[in-house]
Amino acid sequence: MEIYRIRELSFAFPQQETAALSAIDLSIRGGEFIALCGQSGCGKSTLLRHLKTVLTPHGSRSGEVLFRGRPLQEADQRTQAADIGFVFQSPDNQLVTDKVWHELAFGLESLGCDQRTIRLRVAEMASFFGIQSWFHKRVTELSGGQKQLLNLASIMVMQPSVLILDEPTSQLDPIAAADFLETVSKLNRELGTTVIMSEHRLEEVLPIADRLIVLDGGAVHADGPPAQAGGLLRSLRHPMFASMPAPMQIHAGVAGEGEGPLTVKAGRQWLSGWVEGTRSVSGRECLADQAPAEWSMSAEGRTAAAGAGAEAAAEAKAAANVSAATAAMAKRPAVIQFRDVWFRYDKVGDDTIKDLSLDIREGQFYCIVGGNGAGKTTALSLISGILRPYRGKVLVQGVNPARRGSGPVAVQGGLGALPQNPAALFVKKTVELDLYEMLSGTPLSPQEKRRKVDAVIRLAELERLLLRHPYDLSGGEQQRAALAKVLLLEPKILLLDEPTKGLDSSFKAKLGSLLRRLHEEGMTIVLVSHDIEFCAKYGEECAMFFDGSVMTSKPAKSFFAGNSFYTTAANRMARHIWSDAVTAEEVIELCRSSMTEAGV
Repeated sequence: MEIYRIRELSFAFPQQETAALSAIDLSIRGGEFIALCGQSGCGKSTLLRHLKTVLTPHGSRSGEVLFRGRPLQEADQRTQAADIGFVFQSPDNQLVTDKVWHELAFGLESLGCDQRTIRLRVAEMASFFGIQSWFHKRVTELSGGQKQLLNLASIMVMQPSVLILDEPTSQLDPIAAADFLETVSKLNRELGTTVIMSEHRLEEVLPIADRLIVLDGGAVHADGPPAQAGGLLRSLRHPMFASMPAPMQIHAGVAGEGEGPLTVKAGRQWLSGWVEGTRSVSGRECLADQAPAEWSMSAEGRTAAAGAGAEAAAEAKAAANVSAATAAMAKRPAVIQFRDVWFRYDKVGDDTIKDLSLDIREGQFYCIVGGNGAGKTTALSLISGILRPYRGKVLVQGVNPARRGSGPVAVQGGLGALPQNPAALFVKKTVELDLYEMLSGTPLSPQEKRRKVDAVIRLAELERLLLRHPYDLSGGEQQRAALAKVLLLEPKILLLDEPTKGLDSSFKAKLGSLLRRLHEEGMTIVLVSHDIEFCAKYGEECAMFFDGSVMTSKPAKSFFAGNSFYTTAANRMARHIWSDAVTAEEVIELCRSSMTEAGV
């Protein structure tokens, strides 16, 4: 049964010449699981908001959206509220009450359900989503990931037939994201709930989706089973292919033809077979399920192995460079220091930060990963001076940051901070005015301000967004605009809380290159992120937060090569052959080197 029918839907925001949506024509059947992807600003969020009238943005619109065979606007608000669930990109935009239990009950209360029904459904959802341990907490005490889980539970308690999710895993750690998606998949499989989900992180989504729809410039560019749609993107050399799962990218980079694997399991099987075939061609025996010792050794093992040849020499040189860089970094002064720091949000509550001692050195690119609620964002707030510890000491360049002043963005004493919610930085009616507002207190001339603003506009690719209201931007566009504001004052220390949230693979690569360049120029960067691939590719040092403190800190490559879950899909796929290969690019390069050595 067709649940949505979208016919020639076009839409443009006020005073915008370029359409956000252009002649969208789609049919969505009941019970389907649809993944929606595309570059930042391609129209994903705008399209999803057209599927519920109360969320439809203001602007010029043509075409129609049918729900269960009738125009969507003919469905009354109560029906839409109960039947069409919507989980926003930013969890704070959806929370309306003060306590977790009340948030779960709020929707049912609004629908006029009796107390017995409310109690039963709330208890059922709290148990299903594992919310019991924080059932009585204040909503403000929850991490971003916990808030997103609460939003989903608050929607599902009303038993909708359609669940629309706008990048729901953007604030979840890898383990929580996998659990969240498994929950959504279970709702789809066992309850028949239609799921329409926009996502940039597709590693876990595509294997459970029935269809992948790719938007480009407000139009449908690909629509089909995930493997087929991914193959089409590859054949078209479309930039969105860089967002496809690592196994598919590695297959394309090595084999070049055929339908690539979607999952790590399928990728491991293909890679083992490929290794066996390559070794057979070169006249050497190789079992697919038991690769030779020299293929599975760590970098140190291969260096010491006899006959390792050029590959071992190159890796030994790389290891020596890393060791030299680590030794040089240890000699630099610590610009951020935690000394036996304890912090709690409530005087009678649990500690969020527990006996934290940490040094971040000048010019370091320091990444922090860990589970939701582990204390990562709290640590950034302590560095920026927004929060103060009740025991211990935090120093930034030798000074207590709380004495420098604080706010959503602080650039005192060379410290700049991008918060988890970028909308907190916007105070003007247009993006352009917001950028100039950042320089309003500086002694720069109008010409100098123009030059600096033009530079960050080009850097963040904001040219076509300057006249838009910041709140009308997509999540990824808001991230870019907020980062541009922070960079305008050229901080020496940059704090980034989930900067890749909402960014497509293309701009994520540009952001990574920008941060790498700033790091090479001497900027100290502290990045909190759930984006494992980004940290592995661009980070220098990586720390694991657990239970309010740092459990371990290592150079990024060795950190991710040794983990089971906090690692990349590429490493999980190839570690049985190359244990220290972390990125898809590294696996592809090792495969090509092996082909060269084998004479293939």
